[in-house]
Amino acid sequence: MDIGLVGVGRMGAGIARHWLKAGHRVVAHDLDRDALAVLARDGVEPVDDLDALVAALPAPRTVWTMLPAGAPTRGVTAFLEDALAAGDLLIDGGNTNFHESVERAGRCRDRGLRFLDVGTSSGLLGRSDGYCLMVGGDPDLAAETMPLLRAIAPDGGCRYVGPSGSGHYVKMVHNGIEYGLLEAYAEGFEVLKASDYSLDLPAIAELWRHNSLVQSRLLDLLARKLDEDPELSKYSDYVEDLGTGRWTVLEAIDKDVPTPAITAALLTRLRSRQDRSFGGQVLSSLREEFGGHVVDRPTGPVS
Repeated sequence: MDIGLVGVGRMGAGIARHWLKAGHRVVAHDLDRDALAVLARDGVEPVDDLDALVAALPAPRTVWTMLPAGAPTRGVTAFLEDALAAGDLLIDGGNTNFHESVERAGRCRDRGLRFLDVGTSSGLLGRSDGYCLMVGGDPDLAAETMPLLRAIAPDGGCRYVGPSGSGHYVKMVHNGIEYGLLEAYAEGFEVLKASDYSLDLPAIAELWRHNSLVQSRLLDLLARKLDEDPELSKYSDYVEDLGTGRWTVLEAIDKDVPTPAITAALLTRLRSRQDRSFGGQVLSSLREEFGGHVVDRPTGPVS
């Protein structure tokens, strides 16, 4: 099968290689020409722009976008909505807000295009093991497209989850859960590090990987990182978010569902980006005012 791929970053490159391995032809475009050149050595056909990508594919075309949510995805999909022809298939595999996916599906339907929103998980691990795919859209179209999707997924790792928008909705909640899990590991290991026992954190992470109730893919990754550098010295405590955790919290609020763990994890990420917290300054000023408490930042460990 001939497939167009827009975006060959951390996950797009792995997706392309899985398709090549399965015998598909992959035509790809990315602003990063070096990334395209690397994939070209593996058999991907690079093109300079989106017009060339559309022209290189026989009808009915299939184009997968694997781009950051927001403006990059909006810009590319808007172009493709105009450039593709009736009967062509557009698949968005990024972390797009599900509301946008519902709107995009409607526009595609009005133009005779076909559209699937596919929540894609596994990160860098997907390069070797395949990607977990959460497929939203028309059920008949999803069934027709399953052979292509399963070529990049492990056994059991690709499933139709519901109508348009639901693929990205399920991936959004997946990422919200991930926020909570990551924060729990972060807090737990910080408590271990602060212990009076001088604990061997890499050894404990490795221990927990063997049939403990907290073993997971995330713990596997943490054990490897701690083994490489127990102090994690090259990492700052600044933690970014790409939107899905926020959207999960907003959706939970809209549906009156309490999500304290996910919400706290999101807020902790926001706090990590502040060099100085004005809220903390407010607290310090009030404590000084009502209790005469010291307000200077300590220079050494706090006992």
